Amino acid sequence: MALMGTEILEKGLLILGFKLEQRQVGGLLAYIRLLEKWSQRYNLTAIRNPAEMISKHLLDSLSIGPYLGVGRILDVGSGGGLPGIPLAIAYPEREFTLLDKSTKKTRFLIQASIELGLSNVSVVCERVEAYRPPYLFDVVVTRAFAKLADFVVQVGHLCKPSGYLLAMKGGFPEEELKELPATFDIVEVCALSVPGLNAQRHLVKLRPSRAGDH
Repeated sequence: MALMGTEILEKGLLILGFKLEQRQVGGLLAYIRLLEKWSQRYNLTAIRNPAEMISKHLLDSLSIGPYLGVGRILDVGSGGGLPGIPLAIAYPEREFTLLDKSTKKTRFLIQASIELGLSNVSVVCERVEAYRPPYLFDVVVTRAFAKLADFVVQVGHLCKPSGYLLAMKGGFPEEELKELPATFDIVEVCALSVPGLNAQRHLVKLRPSRAGDH
């Protein structure tokens, strides 16, 4: 499986336009092994097939790379580290904070960061509404929030006025977009193509409303 997994991942990375070093590819595969191992006890993911995890977790997370921007990045509701850990491996020059309210999940995130040698990752166990960091973030990303309106309300206080929110969704979230509060503007909604994943994926990019623009 290890060789097959490497081939699936390297082919997917090529399609997505990533040129990673072998140690980064190795890090991504090591992360999947950790996720698989810990999920036997902590139920971090319902997907247990390593080949499926490569497309549905690794490549799906990395598909938002071109829209990520620079600066400090917050992964809200990180769970098992998605999309934060794959992105941190791919972009070692950027700072990532992984936020989750579950102590079991943050325990895994801390251990995974140590084992994978990710010095650009910080882990915080806190409810997003109560989280008050010493600085605001350039990018706030989520893969797990149910509705865009809830996401905006709960994380808006964590985003710089010049920053962005990135919400990973399945199908085009037409109804959710209509329900967005006026505090954030829609920048774009991008269709994502994830190698090996036969399902719709979209990324919603939002920014704090700039009154002077209206």
